[in-house]
Amino acid sequence: MGYHKREIKKGVVGEKTKIYEELDEFYESLEQDNPVMALVELSDLVGAVEMYLEKYHPSIKLEDLVTMARTTRGAFEDGTRAPRDNAPTE
Repeated sequence: MGYHKREIKKGVVGEKTKIYEELDEFYESLEQDNPVMALVELSDLVGAVEMYLEKYHPSIKLEDLVTMARTTRGAFEDGTRAPRDNAPTE
């Protein structure tokens, strides 16, 4: 089976299915208690998101998503946005 201990459904590069695949591989890496592999899968996830953007939102770059993520983080840090009480912790 290679790196993963369970079957992971393959996605198509540039499609949301590839994002799902990489996220599933990330979770499976955590199940294996393999933090290095989990970080590699996060890297692959970033690549899958980048390819999706190139195909469906060519005017938006990965850096634009990072800017938005930092804006959202700032809103949480300054109290403008509060976490939901029922949000999962893992």
